[in-house]
Amino acid sequence: MSLLGGCCCGAVRYETSEQVFHQTICHCPTCRRACGAPNVAWFSVARWEYRVTAGTPVQFHSSTDVTRTFCGACGTQLTYAHDGSPDEIDVTTCSLDNAETLAPLDHTFTFYRLPWDTGEDGTPQYLRTRSEG
Repeated sequence: MSLLGGCCCGAVRYETSEQVFHQTICHCPTCRRACGAPNVAWFSVARWEYRVTAGTPVQFHSSTDVTRTFCGACGTQLTYAHDGSPDEIDVTTCSLDNAETLAPLDHTFTFYRLPWDTGEDGTPQYLRTRSEG
């Protein structure tokens, strides 16, 4: 089985394994700015399990070690890849065709949570990364 997704306009499509991990909502300023949202839901998969099946995403280096991809036509953010984790790639949960099936399991970088973003869903909250607490 595969998870299927793509951008808002349909120009870029992808598929990936259902073997996901790190289902999170990120509150960091870079993710917020890249997506134009108060927080962003992500999930991770093994990099070799993610395949673009239509179109060609545009790459953007949001920092020295980070490459993000998005649709060049409609701007939908699709992935986040960090050079320090070469075997995994993060995918925006809401770019999935059936995003409702993959709920986030925690929140990361809550140190940066906007003061008016008061949603509490009972999942673990990490001030920065899971390993930093």
